[in-house]
Order: sequence, then C-alpha cells, then structure tokens
Amino acid sequence: MKIVLVMDQFDDATNGTTISARRFAEALSKQGHQVRVIACGEPREDKYAVHQMHFLPVVEHIVTSQGMRLALPSPHAAAEAAAWADIVHFLVPTPLAVAGLRYIEQAGVAHTAAFHCQPENITFSFHMGNSQRVNDWIYNRFRDVFYNRFTHIHCPSNMIAQQLCQHGYTAQLHVISNGIDCSKYYYQKREKEPWLAGKFAVIMVGRYSGEKRQDVLIEAISKSRYAQQIQLILAGKGPQADKLHKLSEKLHNPVVMQFYTPERLIEILSQCDLYVHTSDAEIEAMSCMEAFACGLVPVIAQSPRSATPQFALDERSLFPAGDSDALSRKIDWWIEHPDERREMERRYAQQAERYSIENSIRQTEEMFSRAMEENQRR
Repeated sequence: MKIVLVMDQFDDATNGTTISARRFAEALSKQGHQVRVIACGEPREDKYAVHQMHFLPVVEHIVTSQGMRLALPSPHAAAEAAAWADIVHFLVPTPLAVAGLRYIEQAGVAHTAAFHCQPENITFSFHMGNSQRVNDWIYNRFRDVFYNRFTHIHCPSNMIAQQLCQHGYTAQLHVISNGIDCSKYYYQKREKEPWLAGKFAVIMVGRYSGEKRQDVLIEAISKSRYAQQIQLILAGKGPQADKLHKLSEKLHNPVVMQFYTPERLIEILSQCDLYVHTSDAEIEAMSCMEAFACGLVPVIAQSPRSATPQFALDERSLFPAGDSDALSRKIDWWIEHPDERREMERRYAQQAERYSIENSIRQTEEMFSRAMEENQRR
C-alpha cells in the first residue's frame, strides 16, 4: 500500500502522539508498505512539508510547552498526497487535517482516521478539564466537523471507543492498541547508577499538564512511611513544571524532572522499582505499557476517563483517582512486599507481549484494506 499519514508534527518525538506515529510509520515500512507524511518541518523525500502555524505568545507557549506544533493547511501538499496515495490516514483533527480531508474526499482517495486527542488534553490546559459541558462540546465539535466524515476510526482503547459511541460517532470503530516495540521494551534490570543506589525509585512518565496529576504522586510520597528512601522521577516536560517543582519541595529527596530520549528512558526504567500513573484522563498510556514491558509493576489511577486501568492485573495496581492517601498506602505495600513485586514484574512483562506493534499493524492493515475496498465499490 501507498500510505500517507497526516500529522502536524512528525520530526520531533516530544509527545506521545508523535512518538506513536513515528513508530507506526516505521513498522508499516518494515511490512513493505510505502509511507509518507504531511507535517511541518524540513522537507524530505517521504514528507510533504508544510509551514508551522504561529499564535499570540500566550497561546504559543501553551502549545509548544505540551511538546506540540500545529501546521498550516496546505492544498498543494494535500493534492500531491492524493495523487500518490492508496489511502490517507489522519491522526488528529487539526486545521491541517480538516482542510486536507476536503481535498482527499474530492479526489476520491480512501481515508481513515485515528482518535488520539482526548478533549481533556485540551481543556485541562485552560483549567476546564472537569467541565463535562465543555468536554462534551469538544467531542461533538470533533464529530461534526471531522470524524463523521469517515467510515473507519482507529481507537487505541475500548474506553475511548465507548466515549465516541456515547457522543454519536457513526463510523465503524476499530479498537487497536498503538503497540509497543517488544524488541526494545522487555524485562530488563540494570544495576542502579550512583544517584539511585540505595533508594526505592518511583517513576512516572508523562507531560507536566493538569490531567496527568503528578501532584497526587508528590503528595502520596510525602505521606509515605518510607519517604526518606523514595526517589521520585518525573520524566517529561510541560507547562506545569514550575508548579510541580514547588510542590516537590516537601519531599525528602529532591525530585528528578527531566525529558529523556527513548534510549535513556529505557535505561532509567530498568533501574526503577515501581511505576505510578496518576492521570485522570488517558486514551491508552503508552508510557505505562512501556514501563511494565520493562518489568515495572504499575500503580494506576482508577478514573472513568482513563483507559490505563485496563492494564492492572489485580487491585494492588489500582487506586482511586486523585486519592493521595490511598496511593501512598499502595506504594508502601509494594515496598514492604519485594517478593510479590518481583513475581508481578514478570507477569506484567509477559502481558506486554499482547500489545506488540506487530499485532497492531496487522489489525491496522485490515482496517486500511476494508476502507480501500469500500471506497472502490463507491
């Protein structure tokens, strides 16, 4: 197949959607497909480069601090892609995608979409994340302007598929994990580097943004009976970095806050003792999957707006979302029961094989084939 991915930002892997898209493109290419992208950034042979969108300074800061860039619509890029592609796959409902879809429809090229942007990813940045009315409005806006023009939508989890059904999305929904590269993320333990030696290392990976709720984890560790021996690592970056630094001043050991390359992150994960995921809203949580694939037991916030609780093998890996007291008790229990933790590390690493990128690509190929067959009949 000749496949075009429409994704505003593709070059810099500084957010989960871009990381998934790059991994997706690489895996499709390994299966023999030709893959090109429409994205901003430097032109390449396999990319239809478009210009980046710029905003007023306040909005620009919010967008870029999330590790995102938005692209300007480009009729020229869309026309070139339509002339080459067998199918065009849209990853996020941005102006680039909405405008590009019109040209793809007019050209009669098969097209599918993915639902990667949860409304809460937007509303929490504007302190409206818990407003059901605002989140519903965004779901409905996405539906009417973009998603109901497709017949096939990729959903990374059952949770988000259910949300789309409840909000009147009419396409066939394909629940397919974004997938992890099990050749890189697998059970591996390394000797702790000096800065971690003698400490119980707790890590969370994710943007420093409102819906991720790293503040709950900081509070939980401050309440732990073992606070003096816990080293907290918050891997990521984002607009709430200063706030989280301030909150973490209460911790016995200074928090480590840094954005790591994938290679370095694997090294860090392999030295840690526990992974915690406190997010109130999450479509799938690749970071959690990668952590337990590397042999970390996860402790996950049980939120109705998060798909991540699906990964928990039992109640010891769950706590009520936003409840720092309950999370503190869970962390203490895993510290006090190292034998159970080592046993569960193996079980979680084995579970990760179910979410391999190879399985995801096979299912996505089936979705693409169906969309192309239906388009030919039309």
